[in-house]
Amino acid sequence: MTTTLIESNGYAGEPLALVANTTDGTARRDALSLLRDSEHTPTSVVSYRSQGSVLVHCSGGPDSTVIDRLTETGLRCTVLFSRANLKGVSIEKWQGNIDQVEGKVTEFGGHLGEFRIVLEHPEGPVNVARLVGLGKDSFDLVLDLSDNKLMQQDVPPIGYYAPESEQDVSEVISELPSMIGEFDKPKFFDLNPNICAHTSRGVVGCTRCLDVCPTQAITPDESSVKVDPYLCQGIGVCTTVCPTGAITYSFPRVSDLLDDLRRVLHRYHDEKGRQPVLLFHDEENGKIWLRSVIDSLPENLIPIEVENIASVGMDIWLSCLAYGAHHVLLLATDQLTLGVSSAIDREIELTQTILGAMGYPRDRITLLKPAGGHQLLDCLPGAFGEQIVPSAGFAAFNEKRTTLRLALDHFYEHAPKTRKTVALRAGSPFGRIKVDKQACTLCMSCAAVCPTAAITDGAGLPRLMFIENNCVQCGMCETACPEDAIELEARFNFDADDRDNVRIMYEEEPFNCTKCGKPFSTKSMMSKMREKLKGHWMYQDAAQRRRLEMCENCRIEDMYLTSGGMDPYEKADKPTGSKV
Repeated sequence: MTTTLIESNGYAGEPLALVANTTDGTARRDALSLLRDSEHTPTSVVSYRSQGSVLVHCSGGPDSTVIDRLTETGLRCTVLFSRANLKGVSIEKWQGNIDQVEGKVTEFGGHLGEFRIVLEHPEGPVNVARLVGLGKDSFDLVLDLSDNKLMQQDVPPIGYYAPESEQDVSEVISELPSMIGEFDKPKFFDLNPNICAHTSRGVVGCTRCLDVCPTQAITPDESSVKVDPYLCQGIGVCTTVCPTGAITYSFPRVSDLLDDLRRVLHRYHDEKGRQPVLLFHDEENGKIWLRSVIDSLPENLIPIEVENIASVGMDIWLSCLAYGAHHVLLLATDQLTLGVSSAIDREIELTQTILGAMGYPRDRITLLKPAGGHQLLDCLPGAFGEQIVPSAGFAAFNEKRTTLRLALDHFYEHAPKTRKTVALRAGSPFGRIKVDKQACTLCMSCAAVCPTAAITDGAGLPRLMFIENNCVQCGMCETACPEDAIELEARFNFDADDRDNVRIMYEEEPFNCTKCGKPFSTKSMMSKMREKLKGHWMYQDAAQRRRLEMCENCRIEDMYLTSGGMDPYEKADKPTGSKV
């Protein structure tokens, strides 16, 4: 049996029964009809397999009612009493299909069908699933009744249950038998490690996705990050905060979603609808809340169902306003965790700062936080205002920075007021670098680690080059600079030509090889090398010091000519205990 956990169509489910008593309502109905025939790029599927083995984690002991209920399910259950001070492991058979194990947990992790737990033992780690004879290393499901939960992330993996009340416990036990079989869900993300700004050459930069992922599905990798598709549940806040677009949402892809929204907004305007307001909501609580007030919703309010509102970020908000939306609203339900909500608030504040700098109203993007459907109407803006910019028709891309550039350039073209730059809070994904010319030696450590080619060398010339449009303020250049010569400045530059121009941040007269004349270093670098090596035992005679001023080829040639092919430093008097 195969069960789909999450629908594989971006607009799945029963549509809302919206009223159409006015021209706005009729225009909304006709515009939303376009979504029925939308064709989205398919995403791949992540599969789980569960045979129904259950680990029940307790710190004390479950009451007899819970044990009886578990026995009635017919599932193979193992009740684990976690004992922090226990040095060994004990096991005994309980009634029916239930085993009891006691021990100290040293390792736990996994997901539906693959929960692995290990206990401490003097003779070596004990795998609990193997201990009770499951014939594999893992349990399929976990019911955590302990006060000290095995998992602490805001959103635990599928198959892990941590009920907080007796009613919740009862509901979970009733659900457990239905979690047997094969289950599919979409793979919600795509990852391009080539443009990830997390790390390069051992230098750590951007950690935005790692900081906000509520499922802990994202972990550091050698040159990027990696995402566990089994832990990812499609919340999508990682794609919203990612500065480069290395992580993109694929359910649906941004280009598919924005193509639909552009057509919806243009049709709404063509049908004489006024002041269109897009309201993004999730397919669960969000839809339930909307249905509870469906007859009272303003008819210019256009609900757009997405898997999770956190997957809708700045590139989508600004594009929708550019396409003709008067407002963009995001409906937060009680499923939205505090960390995710805070991340969205920061992105909205950043977007509002950029809009406000161009003279546009700052209030056109809003995260609604009602306590329930009954408060939704009270949270809507009192007035929707006029369209702030003529409707654009640009096509969206799956490249986040490109889509943002198209939207922001459209806003700037029609801006009520113009200015070249606006300062942003530290950590924003736009900005430039400042270079201390007295400290920089053009060692190019910064260019070597820059993940976006914002910083480059001078292509053979002693120059440090910079393109502001590519900079995401990851900070790797600042960390890698051995001279502390780089400082970040978060800002947005509205001048598209200036953003794209290659700037010379610092240049020096080259230092030429004293033998062949080839430029191979700079005068400041050579001066620093002489200063640092003047007391070194390997550079005490004139011939050794002379080689410092030669290029790599001439240095090797001189070494062989003067030493007969032998290592010239073998003839030097080395201090006792020194190393070459």
